[in-house]
Amino acid sequence: MRLSIVTSAVIAALVGFGSTIAIIIAAAHAVGADAAQTTSWVAALCLSMAATSGFLSVRYRIPVVTAWSTPGAALIAASSGISINAAVGSFLLAGALIILAAAVKPFGRLIERIPTAIAAAMLAGVLIRFVMAVFESAQGAPRLVLPLVAVFLLVRLFNPAMAVLAVLFIGLGLAFGDGLAHVPFSELTFSSLTFIPPAFEPAALIGLGLPLFLVTMASQNLPGFAVLRASGYTPPSRPILAVTGLSSVVTALFGAHTSNLAAISAAICTGPDTHPDPTKRWLVGPFYALTYLIFAIFGAGLIALIAALPPELIKTVAGLALMGAFTGALSSALSEEAKRFPAVLTLAVTASGLSLFGIGSAFWGLAIGLIALGLDTLARRIRKRT
Repeated sequence: MRLSIVTSAVIAALVGFGSTIAIIIAAAHAVGADAAQTTSWVAALCLSMAATSGFLSVRYRIPVVTAWSTPGAALIAASSGISINAAVGSFLLAGALIILAAAVKPFGRLIERIPTAIAAAMLAGVLIRFVMAVFESAQGAPRLVLPLVAVFLLVRLFNPAMAVLAVLFIGLGLAFGDGLAHVPFSELTFSSLTFIPPAFEPAALIGLGLPLFLVTMASQNLPGFAVLRASGYTPPSRPILAVTGLSSVVTALFGAHTSNLAAISAAICTGPDTHPDPTKRWLVGPFYALTYLIFAIFGAGLIALIAALPPELIKTVAGLALMGAFTGALSSALSEEAKRFPAVLTLAVTASGLSLFGIGSAFWGLAIGLIALGLDTLARRIRKRT
């Protein structure tokens, strides 16, 4: 047992929670969640992180670190016209599909066969709105936003994982120091869970539930497995998907969207800095779980703190937190020349905010990109034959 086990767990949890909580709040606002439902959403997610990380790490003796789907939260935040009850129905569908991917091998293989370029382009189309919002906010509040962008650029030169956390803490100091935010102490209460009845609306299930599942699998679970393999572990993929999928289904009833493997947070916990002996690094799981249990208890106060902040600060933190994910998605989308045009088409349709028949742009971007890719592939085969 080493102190580095504890510090790695706490830092990973702080990075995961602090750098993306603003995106969760934006997602809750987008689907019309009230204060109690937003608190329940965050508390349920934190409890899911605690339960899944603790159980999987102890059960399999490897550092399995879970997180909520940040790109999924961005997808929800970019949606419109979906109620909190319909959103919960979509979360249940996404969780059930994760369980199905674990239970049925052909279904899991089918999801893996979706071209990486198209899935990444859909994700980039969702994230680009948040990245652009940083600089749109700079126009309205340059004294607040521009110094934070400078902090982000400087800190990431030395420690990219801590850059967004530095922006958050310095942003809090600037907001309260300039009198731009004030939190009544009466709002700093403990968290509680609120049951939210699901509504299964076809438009929401297709436009949000299905893209949420695809984004979670492509941009969270697959990279999460890759991080564990790169660190020398052989993760039991089907049990991990089953546990995180089951947790997603249970916590969806309290407003939480999907739980999945972490990637950035996992990288903090799976290397030699955590423990020189790879067989001892699983001990990070219980401490990571304990940290998220604390977040679950005090989540209501943290939400009240963030809700009191200027909207420009929230957009800046969220956009900068998604900058790395956007860069990776864009790079993957454009990496293969043969798939570049379908990927760009997917990105454009998704970023446009197109909504047809009540179904959001993420689905249409994916659908149109796959059609364009199929037509390109068919045309190449015909040319080869002639």
